[in-house]
Amino acid sequence: MAFKNKVIIFIATGAGLGKIPFAPGTFGTLAGILFVLFFKFLNPLNMTLYVVILIILSILFADLAEKILKTKDPGCIVIDEIAGYVVTMTGIYLSVYTIVLGFIIFRLFDIMKPFPVNYFEKNFKGGPGIVLDDLVAGLLSSLVLRILIIFNIFI
Repeated sequence: MAFKNKVIIFIATGAGLGKIPFAPGTFGTLAGILFVLFFKFLNPLNMTLYVVILIILSILFADLAEKILKTKDPGCIVIDEIAGYVVTMTGIYLSVYTIVLGFIIFRLFDIMKPFPVNYFEKNFKGGPGIVLDDLVAGLLSSLVLRILIIFNIFI
């Protein structure tokens, strides 16, 4: 495999976490915590810009990796989980509780894929098909997490 392709796969698999033989999506989501902690130190405008860049790069790298691996939505690609979890936590007050609760809620939406999450997985192909369902799962997770925070449930 060419060096360029190795770099693409390395990034798309979350520095290789997606190659762990069990629960690669969960390990990819764990990597998302690092991004969330980094983004915490940015002002809201820069945070928004970095999240948008992460989403665009996620779609691009997922698309390229899928073509390199010649497999539709390979499980080893976890950059989509990273982006989805970052969407979940964007604008949320960070504490151990919100990070863990956001993680659990996101993983549930990502695994169960309720409507409209499953719509995006089924109706888009390539990079957008890999990433959009996780972004929608992230938006739903963020909404649920915000409701739990507002009503002081589990927080």
